[in-house]
Amino acid sequence: MRQRAVSARRVLKRHPWAIGLMESRGSSGPATLRYVEAVLATLRDGGFSVEMATHAFWLLDSYVYGHVIQEISLPIGTSEQTAPAERMLDQPDIGDYPHLAEVAAEAMASGYSIDREFEFGLDLVLDALEGIRTRAR
Repeated sequence: MRQRAVSARRVLKRHPWAIGLMESRGSSGPATLRYVEAVLATLRDGGFSVEMATHAFWLLDSYVYGHVIQEISLPIGTSEQTAPAERMLDQPDIGDYPHLAEVAAEAMASGYSIDREFEFGLDLVLDALEGIRTRAR
């Protein structure tokens, strides 16, 4: 499931128009149905109930889609990943936003990575789903 989410993010970032197109369709085509079937089969074979497989599928897709939409719309994740933080800290009223300034400064100091940000959240989601699956057994 982790590799599936990482791969889906990679593809969707390469094709930023894809999410809108996929979601605008009135009905799913055979490729989409095969994809959903494969994911649900993996979850069911992994021990999730029908209900939890449905929850897990929606949660994972929502996380990937949402993260990609933010990456596309926000000026982060480029080859100059800290440039937005630098611009933010240069704003004259940044003192009015001490926590935001703190995060921007940390991003600059630590070499912030949107990839690490995605993987951190993905691992949280997957760990939570694994806990639910384990307790259900």
